Amino acid sequence: MRFVIQRVTQSCVSVDGTVIGKIGKGLLVLIGVAEEDTEETADKLVRKLTGLRIFEDENGKTNLSLADVGGELLLISQFTLYANCKKGNRPSFTEAGSPQKANALYEYIIAKCRENVPVVETGSFGAEMKVSLVNDGPFTVLLDSEKL
Repeated sequence: MRFVIQRVTQSCVSVDGTVIGKIGKGLLVLIGVAEEDTEETADKLVRKLTGLRIFEDENGKTNLSLADVGGELLLISQFTLYANCKKGNRPSFTEAGSPQKANALYEYIIAKCRENVPVVETGSFGAEMKVSLVNDGPFTVLLDSEKL
């Protein structure tokens, strides 16, 4: 499982020109699921995500978590995080989880995040989405379950 986490001052996602998810200060998280991922994998990444201290304190140090700053989450499913570009110029996505598995784990992640974060917005699984953001920093972190 992979999470690309971007600290944002604002972010939104739209489908067919309609905004379906919008946050202010917080984290935009792009979520990629592999076939071997489980709810236990998701639990580990959600704990890490919600505990990350990547917001600045009064001294400008990245010392504060999402909860410390009253931050919000925007969660977007993105199978392309498992693109394999080793051969040729056209990415292969065979390492990504099946749509059924990925959607089930995406919904599970949303539910787990909502247990601890008051504002959790989402994209639409499998839809063609437009994501806008103002990256704060810029500050972007990759969490990969194989490296935790």
